[in-house]
Amino acid sequence: MSLPPLFDRLRLPVIASPMFIISNPELVIAQCKAGVVGSFPALNARPAEMLDEWLKRITGELGEYDAKHPEAPSAPFAVNQIVHRTNSRLMHDVEMCVKHKVPIVITSLGAREDVNQAVHSYGGITLHDVISNVFARKAVEKGADGLIAVAAGAGGHAGAISPFALLQEIREWFSGPLALSGAIANGNAILAALAAGADLAYIGSAFIATAEANAADAYKQMIVDSNAADIVYTNLITGVHGNYLKPSLTRAGLDPDNLPDSDPSKMNFGSDKPKAWKEIWGSGQGIGAVKQVVPAAELVARLAREYRAARERLKLSA
Repeated sequence: MSLPPLFDRLRLPVIASPMFIISNPELVIAQCKAGVVGSFPALNARPAEMLDEWLKRITGELGEYDAKHPEAPSAPFAVNQIVHRTNSRLMHDVEMCVKHKVPIVITSLGAREDVNQAVHSYGGITLHDVISNVFARKAVEKGADGLIAVAAGAGGHAGAISPFALLQEIREWFSGPLALSGAIANGNAILAALAAGADLAYIGSAFIATAEANAADAYKQMIVDSNAADIVYTNLITGVHGNYLKPSLTRAGLDPDNLPDSDPSKMNFGSDKPKAWKEIWGSGQGIGAVKQVVPAAELVARLAREYRAARERLKLSA
């Protein structure tokens, strides 16, 4: 298994996942400078015209950093596109990615040949997130260069399949770039993802509790104070199943143990209208490893130390 050359600039085999509201230029730039892929959802830039400004800033600041640090340039960045039919901004946002030649585009909630072709037109690559082997095959058939296996325990729109089972089934036929998402928040888990067949670990929730993240202080502290038992899996919030912090559901007046199902047809991505559930907060199950709010670079440094230590332990025990 080999990765495209743009991943050679990583200092740690990690993609920081794009998080709704949370991921912003400050966080992405910090992640890339620290040596992992930084990413954000295109829909976080609101109104739509702001996406052009964000991409100018990210490419500009990373370009300046690379010129000053040729021996250790920044990692590439990625933009997440929701390709679901309800995303009215999709074509505009894809055009912005083409304009700025975004290195990596992560697609979610559907697979679109035209989006893949647009990214390929300037030499970019696409990674599509999937929750099953069936969806993985469809994504590759429609031109995705790589896959993100979103397994049980992941934050956001998570799957329900064990990471071991999902990776095994995908690797039986797919040898391209493959990242694993699901409760990864320390160096041991990064190494485990690679040992199970992934090329990269996909980490989101741990980055919520960072100084640069666009999250309320209460949200960051809730990440620090919570663990796997505080995560609830429901489709009530967006119409698609995902993992959310139980205390935030309770604070919103909901009963986490008796949540109704939602109608998936009510999804409405791309709207600029504020959502009533904006203070219901998502998170994956791995947050027990998060003990304090730190700068993103410090979090990446911790992950790197733990990853190196895990590798050394395996060498010694072999």
